[in-house]
Amino acid sequence: MVRPVLGIIGGSGLYQLQGLERVQEHTIDTPFGAPSDALIEGWLGETQLFFLPRHGRGHRFSPSEINYRANLWALKMVGVTDVISVSAVGSMREDIPPGDIVLVDQFIDRTVSRPRTFFEGGIVAHVGFAEPISRRVQSALQRACERLDIRHHMNGAYVCIEGPQFSTKAESLLYRTWPGVSVIGMTNLPEARLAREAELPYATVALATDYDCWNEDHDAVTVEQVVATLQANVEKAKAIITAVAADPPSGACPSQDALRFAVMTAPSAMPPATRERLGLLLDRHFPKESRP
Repeated sequence: MVRPVLGIIGGSGLYQLQGLERVQEHTIDTPFGAPSDALIEGWLGETQLFFLPRHGRGHRFSPSEINYRANLWALKMVGVTDVISVSAVGSMREDIPPGDIVLVDQFIDRTVSRPRTFFEGGIVAHVGFAEPISRRVQSALQRACERLDIRHHMNGAYVCIEGPQFSTKAESLLYRTWPGVSVIGMTNLPEARLAREAELPYATVALATDYDCWNEDHDAVTVEQVVATLQANVEKAKAIITAVAADPPSGACPSQDALRFAVMTAPSAMPPATRERLGLLLDRHFPKESRP
């Protein structure tokens, strides 16, 4: 068995990991441009991981400006096998107070202006996305939370809005009426879609920082309190990542073979330049020696 290589995409408040050994920094260029920042490679015990700050160090990119395609492509390029997304979110349920963690299993996409696929320019692929979260990775996160005795909630839907503005109260109240909605955020789509196209098992650690704007009883909470909650959650996330490194994801996952029957374009009809550009994803299923 090949030992997993973890890709950690850090959200608001999580820009680096302590305790890494053999640390190196990699500046990556991709066919889709530059990722949000350099990738930080390191080892936690016997597990190799690569950390990428989603918004860039110093929080330079808004959710709509993040180059999601470059981020996921870069992780695939360096050999990442499993992706953990760490994301600050608003809670949409009374029983998920600020400070709790949610290991979501579904997404609702409300974004409007983000490239959401690698496949364009003459090559078409339709990957399955009914179950967007990898149970392989989610189970490792669940084991970590249980081992650390961290209060967490299993499953539930993450509503991803475009941002960078937060929801109106009417929108927030509407989302709460949708079945299964647990949290709201701005970054996990198209991130999860692209991870699936890249055949990377993906799961989210959603860090609840507030009750969004639907909870009028929570309006008096100060910015300082939200920041304090965020900082506490980041420490939990770091502990979870360390625990996952000690007991990494295992077992087969459908995500790892998502492209096998997803590419609709016949090899003979693939434009050579596009075929070359997407070689990182296509070569496994359409070896170079089979090219027309």
